[in-house]
Amino acid sequence: SKGIGLATVEYLLKEGATVVGWGRTKPNLVNDQFKFVKTDVRDFKSVENAYHQTISEVGEDISILINNAGLGFEGYLDEMDMDRWHQMFETNVDGIFYCSKLLIPNMKEHDLGHIINISSIAGTTGIPGMSAYCATKHAVRGLSHSMYKELRNYGIKVTCIYPGSVKTNFFDEIDSVEANDNMMQPEDIASSIIHCLKSSDNYHHVDIEVRPLRPKGKK
Repeated sequence: SKGIGLATVEYLLKEGATVVGWGRTKPNLVNDQFKFVKTDVRDFKSVENAYHQTISEVGEDISILINNAGLGFEGYLDEMDMDRWHQMFETNVDGIFYCSKLLIPNMKEHDLGHIINISSIAGTTGIPGMSAYCATKHAVRGLSHSMYKELRNYGIKVTCIYPGSVKTNFFDEIDSVEANDNMMQPEDIASSIIHCLKSSDNYHHVDIEVRPLRPKGKK
């Protein structure tokens, strides 16, 4: 409903796709090709209901799944609040599992599909004060690599994208960093997603790492 998710929806609509958005908050977006289903990806029953509602409206021939829902909280491991730890794993990791588990069988049946998982550069390295978030994004990386090896022979691509800092509401909860114009824009990440989706059938982007060129601005 905002940030990378909204930018990606807008790009997909421009490309002529029918898009069903699953999220907790309905975006300020009106388009005949866009449908919104209120969903909490932390709750499997909620995701399952969203899935059944989606196929009842647009059919089972769903060829794209973009797992973008995610959040992060700052804090050293020994000081991390238990509820926040679980909230990050339930959103960032369990959400991908729930959504993918439901969509993959139909993709296998049609011998076609592309799953995009949004990780982070935090999924490639450790960051002091962000241990829990890094753990979730490392999990997304491992999950994505296993998924692509499981699914490639069914004609299904799995791409994992690792963005550096993006100017979104993500940093509202991160006291040590303030969102600024030197960061990448949500539209930048969306353009990379579209590039992957438009690639030829036998051309598979597995990992894509993207970063701002001048994260501290021009000297």
